[in-house]
Amino acid sequence: MRIALYPGTFDPITLGHLDIIRRATALVDRLVIGVAINRDKGPMFSLEERVSMIEAECAELSEQMATEIVAHPFENLLIDCANDVGAGIIVRGLRAVADFEYEYQMVGMNRVLDANVETVFLMADAKHQAIASKLVKEIARLDGDVSRFVTPRVRLELLKRLGKNQA
Repeated sequence: MRIALYPGTFDPITLGHLDIIRRATALVDRLVIGVAINRDKGPMFSLEERVSMIEAECAELSEQMATEIVAHPFENLLIDCANDVGAGIIVRGLRAVADFEYEYQMVGMNRVLDANVETVFLMADAKHQAIASKLVKEIARLDGDVSRFVTPRVRLELLKRLGKNQA
């Protein structure tokens, strides 16, 4: 069974994340969405809320792709999380060259920690390359329309969290 781990904070999950998830499911039998507990980032949504959004957004996709997709919170090293869930592959999404420089360093460190876990990079679809959760939250906070960046369900969660009109 081919198991991959796609890690991130997913605060919130975006259409860019879902694009990578959709394409990763074509490569594996089981995709674990590693939801990072990163207290330093000060997430807008709690861990439970982020996991719930991921599960809701991925349920239909899992069925369509006939691939198991599960959300798995983690707070340890990424390579340890991969081993915990039995993943031989780490999936990383790339948007720009700047992403690659950081990811390249991460791959090198992870290879030293465990050479048996491969990292696979998937380029975000061109229409999703500019999407970043941080920017989506800022747009929503400043009353911009985020409907091109997140699903309707996630948009409502963002607006509710910010106390905004949900029209």
